[in-house]
Amino acid sequence: MFKRRYLFILLSLLLLLAFVACSSDDEASSNDPDTSDVDETGDDDADEIDKTPITYSLFNAGVSRRDIDTNETRIGKIFEEETGVNFKIEHLVGDIDTKIGVMVASGSYPDVIVPDSAIDVLLDAEAFIPLNDLLEEHGPNLLEAYGDYLDLFTMDDGNIYYIPFGATINEYKPNPNIDQGAFWIQRGILKEYGFPEINTLDEYFDVIERYAAENPEIDGMTTIPFTGLTYDWRFFAFSNIPNHLAGYPNDGGVMIDMETHEASVYADSEYAKDFLWKMNEIYHKGLLDRELFVANYDEYISKLSSGRVLGFFDYGWQFGDARNALRDAGNPDREFMALPVVFEGVEYDQYLDPPSFTANRGIGISRDAESPERIIQYWDNMIKEENQKLIMWGFEGEHYSVDDDGLFYRTQEQLDLTRNQDEREEVGMTHFEWYWPRLNGTFSDGINAVEPARQPEVALADYNDDDREYLDAYGINMFSELFAPPDDRPWYPAWGANIEQGSPEQIFEERQDELLKRHYPRIVLADDEEEFEEEWEAFVEAYRSLDVDGYEAFFEEYVQSRLED
Repeated sequence: MFKRRYLFILLSLLLLLAFVACSSDDEASSNDPDTSDVDETGDDDADEIDKTPITYSLFNAGVSRRDIDTNETRIGKIFEEETGVNFKIEHLVGDIDTKIGVMVASGSYPDVIVPDSAIDVLLDAEAFIPLNDLLEEHGPNLLEAYGDYLDLFTMDDGNIYYIPFGATINEYKPNPNIDQGAFWIQRGILKEYGFPEINTLDEYFDVIERYAAENPEIDGMTTIPFTGLTYDWRFFAFSNIPNHLAGYPNDGGVMIDMETHEASVYADSEYAKDFLWKMNEIYHKGLLDRELFVANYDEYISKLSSGRVLGFFDYGWQFGDARNALRDAGNPDREFMALPVVFEGVEYDQYLDPPSFTANRGIGISRDAESPERIIQYWDNMIKEENQKLIMWGFEGEHYSVDDDGLFYRTQEQLDLTRNQDEREEVGMTHFEWYWPRLNGTFSDGINAVEPARQPEVALADYNDDDREYLDAYGINMFSELFAPPDDRPWYPAWGANIEQGSPEQIFEERQDELLKRHYPRIVLADDEEEFEEEWEAFVEAYRSLDVDGYEAFFEEYVQSRLED
């Protein structure tokens, strides 16, 4: 409905402009035959936006980093000159639910909010204003970029309350490296044992156990054979593991059968039990991090950065700081390599994402914001192709180069510069590349990826001799080639379905998370097999008291709706 209304208005405007233009031409011709004296500059006041300086407050719950004004960055300064708008960004410190809960209780909100997983709380509190009319009047570039996805984040009342991140335009580009889920292993272990092929969970832990026994300390620190991330909302990085071991991608709390498209939960499946039993086994062998279930996110990143962790499961986007720290430390064998580990008997892995769009996260304008049209104008300006190039690639000649065929590439000096975190923050790449309306895919030239990391030429150039030692040993050109290509999943990711606050599905997920966080640690840390079985049965009984059937039916309906689109 929204897209049709937009197209109708656009068509009407075009017809009106054409009529006015013809009338003006006729009038000019009849009244002034010497048209060469007409002022060709015209009056563009109607197309001008208000550039009076204004600063909006923006709270970003999606990431913890240094608070900043966007106009402190080079890109932000340019955007301010183009729109007059600056944002004072505050990032999350502490618990997301507590922070958002305080906002709702007080009824006072920042002008713009990226609430991440707490978005349903703000929607339920009616903290966001509808954006439909604002987009139609001030967001033509946004509407063009997100045109194919509008229905996915239009609420049941017909309104759009937030803009998701990452609309794919033109051609989808897979990542040459792993930025999603995988079992990671310290690379030096692979070299130590002749670069073995590791596909199953048992093979993975066999080499880790062997190396840990031979290396109880690393650089004077006690070795941590295996750890993981379980802090706060990131617990999914632990609870999702059985799903991946079974050969499924991250569709959230359900597995979607590729033939029947039926949805089934896996939290209490045999896959989950087998995984937890393996965790219990390595716990009793002394291979499991004793702080696995109590360490916070910063402590987790610190451990990974130390070089004493041998293995872990996580999504690549969650530990970028640790990866950078290890590379900067200068010992390439301490860096991590992703492996497509699955259970014995699973035909192939599905760690790599197919083309996807996450509709249930985004950035919204609160009801406290004055002149919200200026925020939309800012977003509409930043989504322009030339500004997306600026955000993602930086400044031409400084952060990237262009060859005779128009292909973007980076020299070694440019690669080093764009890896430097201080440089990225000063330019504004760090602050603008995500958590704003943005693009994925390729630019209109059809050859350049929106994200430099997805440009194969950049990835290949970024590999150093140490990287190539591992690539050559496994007979691959890029690290993602170890993994199976993704199956086509038009619904992916299922967890991106809009689940309303207070709905049966939202209540199910809330209670499910509580049960997982309470029971999974008890199961893993059980003293013996008898206690393990008791804890498992207690969990299954509690879990099955939830409306599992209703939850699965919701996702089956969602998958079917996406297949019919």
